[in-house]
Amino acid sequence: MAAYLLLLVAVLSRVIPHAPWWNFTAVTGCLLYFGAKRPWREMLAPLVALITTDCFLTLFRYSGYSMHWGFSAFSWGWYLAAMVLGSILLRKRVTLARGAAGAILGPTSFFLVSNFGAWFSNPFNTYPRTLAGLEACYWAGVPFYRNDLIATSLVLAVMLGVPALVRRTHAARVQEALAGK
Repeated sequence: MAAYLLLLVAVLSRVIPHAPWWNFTAVTGCLLYFGAKRPWREMLAPLVALITTDCFLTLFRYSGYSMHWGFSAFSWGWYLAAMVLGSILLRKRVTLARGAAGAILGPTSFFLVSNFGAWFSNPFNTYPRTLAGLEACYWAGVPFYRNDLIATSLVLAVMLGVPALVRRTHAARVQEALAGK
């Protein structure tokens, strides 16, 4: 249930209007968490929700843009890869190191894949297909990368860290109560 609520938060964090510099969404944390906590048969739900959100935003919110399927395919493939990463890192065992690895690897992989996709497919003829163009594309993505690192760290800290802290605190209280008898 928590994964589906987080998916709703991720979609809303993209759809609700906010300042362009903000770009603070729960998408990466949601996909990592979904991969960690839900069975494979349910992985289609976040894919459909986020692809639908991408289409809605591109066609209706970002005026003047049309769908660029080549560019979108990079992001959509990454959505699936992020859930696989969450499953590999966090399904069997959640530790601070594994959570931190997810919080770094998730946004880093999105930064690398999405900016390469923007350069390679060049949907807006922004970057020349040269190494200098690729470098410029990556530099343009740095502010978004920073925000994704922060957002993903917060989402994973809340979704994975708080339950672990509650379990640990509860276990300590039980031990204390048993020792006092």
